[in-house]
Amino acid sequence: MAVRQLLRRGVSGGSPLHPLRGLFLASQELGRRPLSLAAAGDKAAELRAAREDVRQLLKATSCHPILVRLGWHDAGTYDKNITEWPKCGGANGSLRFEVELKHGANAGLVNALKLVQPIKDKFPGVSYADLFQLASATAIEEAGGPKIPMIYGRFDVSSPEECPPEGRLPGYSFIFSHPSAAGPPSPAEHLREVFYRMGLNDKEIVALSGAHTLGRARPERSGWGKPETKYTKDGPGAPGGQSWTSQWLKFDNSYFKDVKERRDEDLLVLPTDAVLFEDSSFKIHAEKYAEDQDAFFKDYAEAHAKLSNLGAKFDPPKGISLE
Repeated sequence: MAVRQLLRRGVSGGSPLHPLRGLFLASQELGRRPLSLAAAGDKAAELRAAREDVRQLLKATSCHPILVRLGWHDAGTYDKNITEWPKCGGANGSLRFEVELKHGANAGLVNALKLVQPIKDKFPGVSYADLFQLASATAIEEAGGPKIPMIYGRFDVSSPEECPPEGRLPGYSFIFSHPSAAGPPSPAEHLREVFYRMGLNDKEIVALSGAHTLGRARPERSGWGKPETKYTKDGPGAPGGQSWTSQWLKFDNSYFKDVKERRDEDLLVLPTDAVLFEDSSFKIHAEKYAEDQDAFFKDYAEAHAKLSNLGAKFDPPKGISLE
């Protein structure tokens, strides 16, 4: 079945979004052979061309927030305690499969996949894993954020059976609907449980939280936020939802300022946002970022790059730089 038909159906069955499964699997096998220097150069050129198409997509659709989320949610399933690839999860392109797209924390991400699929079709040599991370990093940069020190050459998983189990991503709806005998975790416990499992620390948790300067929460997807506010009622894009910041397509440190001050009822503050200024360890970094955007950008760029590499298997092993 053609890709366009699959996408119109909202992604069908367990099949990867590729028009010819046999050719896809064959290309996967060929892709496992080590790249020559010439081949690596060709791959870099293809990635640069794909990046330019992502930039044009961002200009045309203002889809920065959902592309950031796409890359994060593909990588954020990583479990440092599992050594076997791809059981460890992480940035391996598994989010293109319906079984993972249906995870509660991934609500709405099929729309991100529809946006980038034409770029994948145009550049078949770029893996889904690379495309998701390329789109995410480029969205940050094009929104005014820092340059992310990215590398590429990630392998894709080849079947939906290799998708990670549900429950590895942050999500309060999931947490509070599955309480333990001791009750639900506190916001700080929840953040640490999720991000420590990935191998991230408190500074990286706070820095990455700053990406909420982009985007909106939609109650029909996450269960959080207002249906619309004065900042979101006219879009851009589909109107509605509640943003964390007034300029929710601009990447800066305003998230930390707004969460700290809480002066505007039209701006969203989740329990996991508020705790950044309540927990003693988180607060050190949140206060710093509210005052010093350069410090935030530096730490964010490092944390984003680290997240994008979690669980990834590269060819060549040291990855491909586009700079």
